[in-house]
Amino acid sequence: YLSLDKTFHQKVDDMTVAKKARQKIEKPQLVIEIMGGEEYRYYPLSEYIVAAPGVCGGRPTIKGRRLDVRWVAGRIRAGETPEEVAKGYSLPLDAVREVLELESVYDYEASYA
Repeated sequence: YLSLDKTFHQKVDDMTVAKKARQKIEKPQLVIEIMGGEEYRYYPLSEYIVAAPGVCGGRPTIKGRRLDVRWVAGRIRAGETPEEVAKGYSLPLDAVREVLELESVYDYEASYA
């Protein structure tokens, strides 16, 4: 019982630390560029991941695509390899890796735009 209780409290402590780390993230500056002849406004969260106002509720997406990063992460959790996910979504492999790396930094359920 004691070890189970300690494990639970350690997980809660870990989640609290992660949540505090996410809260300290400063909102990046809005970028405006032309993509496909249209104005594209977004907050860069990394090289491939952005939060664009009006796109997927402002949640993190793959830059230039209406692809919510939760879908990418979900396919990895379902057992696909990063290479399979990259091929399935026609993404650079580095974009898929970035989704996985930043999952502990950003709450992919939250709006950043």
